[in-house]
Amino acid sequence: MRLSLLLAAAPLVLLAACATASGGAGPGPSASADAPVREVAGNASPYGMFLAGEAALNNGKSVEAARFFDQARQETGDSLIAERAFTSALLAGEIQKAAALAPTGDDATEAAKRLGKLVVAVEDIADGKGQAAKAILTDQNIAFPHKSAAALLAPWAAAQVGDLEGSLVRPEVRGDRLVDYFGQLGQAALFERAKRYDEAETDFKAAFSVENPTEMAVLSYGGFLERRGRRVDALAVYAEDLSHDPDSLAVKAAQARAAAGKPAPPPPTIREGAAEALIAPAATMIAAKQTQLALAYLRLVLRLDPTRDDAWVMVGDLMEASGDLDSARVAYAHPKAGSTEFSTAQAKLAWTYQSADDKETALKLARAAAISGDIDARITLADLLRSDEQYAEAVKVLDGVIADQKTPDWRLLYSRGVAQERLDHWPAAQADLQAALKQRPDEPELLNYLGYSWIDRGEHMQEALGMVQKAVAADPRSGAMIDSLGWAYYRLGDYKQAVDKLEQAVEFEAGDPEINDHLGDAYWRVGRKDEAQFQWRRVLTLKPDDKIKASAEAKLASGLGPDGPAPKLAKEP
Repeated sequence: MRLSLLLAAAPLVLLAACATASGGAGPGPSASADAPVREVAGNASPYGMFLAGEAALNNGKSVEAARFFDQARQETGDSLIAERAFTSALLAGEIQKAAALAPTGDDATEAAKRLGKLVVAVEDIADGKGQAAKAILTDQNIAFPHKSAAALLAPWAAAQVGDLEGSLVRPEVRGDRLVDYFGQLGQAALFERAKRYDEAETDFKAAFSVENPTEMAVLSYGGFLERRGRRVDALAVYAEDLSHDPDSLAVKAAQARAAAGKPAPPPPTIREGAAEALIAPAATMIAAKQTQLALAYLRLVLRLDPTRDDAWVMVGDLMEASGDLDSARVAYAHPKAGSTEFSTAQAKLAWTYQSADDKETALKLARAAAISGDIDARITLADLLRSDEQYAEAVKVLDGVIADQKTPDWRLLYSRGVAQERLDHWPAAQADLQAALKQRPDEPELLNYLGYSWIDRGEHMQEALGMVQKAVAADPRSGAMIDSLGWAYYRLGDYKQAVDKLEQAVEFEAGDPEINDHLGDAYWRVGRKDEAQFQWRRVLTLKPDDKIKASAEAKLASGLGPDGPAPKLAKEP
């Protein structure tokens, strides 16, 4: 989802009563983020439950944290524990419970009370209690950082109780561009709901006509035009957006629907409109790295509209980043086949298993998603196959994807080139890498990969040297790229320069067996033979592949170092 306008929004503060995403805790005693929750919870006292909740929250386990804190709260009535119980219930998506636990007393922190008001208001809208929600949302006590969300939600609460005049008031928060833009989109939808179509179109068109309209604005305006029977105009809106952002799956789907003459999407319900109003603040918080508030807002979105697959994917991303793979997988599993988020969610779901070294499950999921023919699902399958060193099948999958494109994306050519190189199909690999580089001549990864491949083969040495120099200039902290440069100097016989660069590369990538092997070779060439042997012995401790392992073992066993007096280079063309 494109929300480019949100990047200029003011940064937000973290909820004071929450543990940070990095594992720090709020006020009060806490357990180490690394302590197993089950061990801390072994003490059944309220304090033990509190510590278990802290450990769970610090490890991103919101559901477990909610259970532990709630048990401790029931036994003690302590205000700090009550706040933790509220926070963890909210982060776990237990909004009804969070609303019931919303802090209100004098001993509660101001941050928790402000968030609690927003949670209660959302629960009221979800429960059809628009009047109560409206009273909360228009109360000046909902202050930073929730003032924007309250302003965007208030018209929908007014609409829920039939307050036409209140529902059509344009939300406004002084100096808040987010409210200006998304408030206009919400007003447009509410004008349409009131059958004031000319005013609705004015707002929709204004939101679409900015320099970089959001995907939400494009889909809202196009859907409105489709509902008004103006399919040709809707297609023009979709085509214009795709000319700037051809990769938008949601806009592509809308264009295909309109082109096929299928029924237009219905206008949003009250709850759906309110949920959409909260998506923008949530995305802003993600951009500002305020991850816990972002997760809290996304949970509120899903309380209002549990079918919002974009929100489920964002929840999955946040849960995966916090280390809670189980909750991430639950979130990624929500989008169903046919949803524009389905292939993205399935890809991310598969990678959670890949990162946990369950390669069989990862590939099973990726293959099932790829059967649909979806291009992103097929690319995910190819990426997983490459990661598992199943290069021949990866090439086969990428062959099909590339054949379906008029102008193959450089990233696809790069991926196939890498797989072909690993299969030792060098002419095919070189052709793909050169074709990719023609599209992106300044891309550091491409410059480095093709440059290093030539260097290692002793081909096009001067050109390759220039390529890796350019790559290092673009990414001077990349150990892999500095290694390529060092290896170029080695292959050209400039061993002093090679040692200098390879030592830098090892500083950045100390655990890379190939870089350590290269440094050993360079040390040997400048007469630092004890250090060379140390490097080769170190290589054997770093889980090298069979080729690097055999090379290091042979050099150590022979005591002669690298084969031959010096590298022999291929003739320059």
